[in-house]
Amino acid sequence: MKAAIVRSFDAPLDVNEMEKPTPGPHQALVKLVASGVCHTDLHAAEGDWPVKPAPPFVPGHEGVGVVEAVGPDVDDLKVGDMVGNAWMWSACGKCEFCRQGWETLCVDEQLGGYTVNGSFGEYMLVDARYAPRIPEGVDPIEAAPILCAGVTVYKGLKETEVKPGQWVVISGIGGLGHVAVQYAVAMGMRVVAVDIADDKLELAKKHGAEVVVNAKDGDPVPAVVEATQGGAHGILVTAVHPQAFDQAIGMSRKLGTIVFVGLPPAKTEVSIFDIVLNRITIRGSIVGTRQDMVEALNFFARGLIKPTLTTRTLDEINDIFDEMHRGAIDGRIVIDYSK
Repeated sequence: MKAAIVRSFDAPLDVNEMEKPTPGPHQALVKLVASGVCHTDLHAAEGDWPVKPAPPFVPGHEGVGVVEAVGPDVDDLKVGDMVGNAWMWSACGKCEFCRQGWETLCVDEQLGGYTVNGSFGEYMLVDARYAPRIPEGVDPIEAAPILCAGVTVYKGLKETEVKPGQWVVISGIGGLGHVAVQYAVAMGMRVVAVDIADDKLELAKKHGAEVVVNAKDGDPVPAVVEATQGGAHGILVTAVHPQAFDQAIGMSRKLGTIVFVGLPPAKTEVSIFDIVLNRITIRGSIVGTRQDMVEALNFFARGLIKPTLTTRTLDEINDIFDEMHRGAIDGRIVIDYSK
């Protein structure tokens, strides 16, 4: 099969032939139809994070495809079913965090396209106990970004604890942020979108943001506080610029909750004084559990979420990564394996 392989962290991906995998216990072999390309895939391929995957490996964790074969002990998945892979490829199911419903924090979690081969190839393996089931009748190309971008922002919005009718700020209207606006509107929240690009803010307005603020024009905090009459009840930071993290403190209402899903390249400072006096909660949020995935896909299947995307081929993966470096991608890119 053809796949895009990370041979080393200092070289482009090698789009080449490799052996088609064979499903083991609890696993299924999936023929890919589509795969989203996430910024995390770029970080994986370049070894950017402290815990690095071991080359050679195949990135990709927004894959959608059709089951071609199943291994032993698979009793709820059959040939012909459409499934996906995800960042949370599997978990142990036994540790403290799994028992409490926090399987994304499992001490023995396996990560799609990181610790196990992912979806940048014609075939992939999934763990049938954890693989997302793709709802019938949906477009698999559009479903692909839901498996990471979608579930990540959906879970993050839940973590803000913003109630219907309350204000939420989406900071960063990129591949994650434009989807976050749609989920927030579908969940009954009032949305302020913050970015530094007018075209992205126009996209946010198209998806239902009531207020848009261009941070390139100056400090966005006063405009957000004025528009929300005292600050937002919740802030979801998808942006990776360190300044966005500091601005989130100023945009928060007293008793507000700030949730970070973006990972900045450098350390950032926050005002402990403001956090304490205003009783602000700050949380990190990483992707979502299997139940979060079911819920995120349900919003999508009902037509409430429509990612902005363009399709490319697997052979273009290094060009795609170059465009990511330059910030030249609007919405998401999805690899179409029919091309």
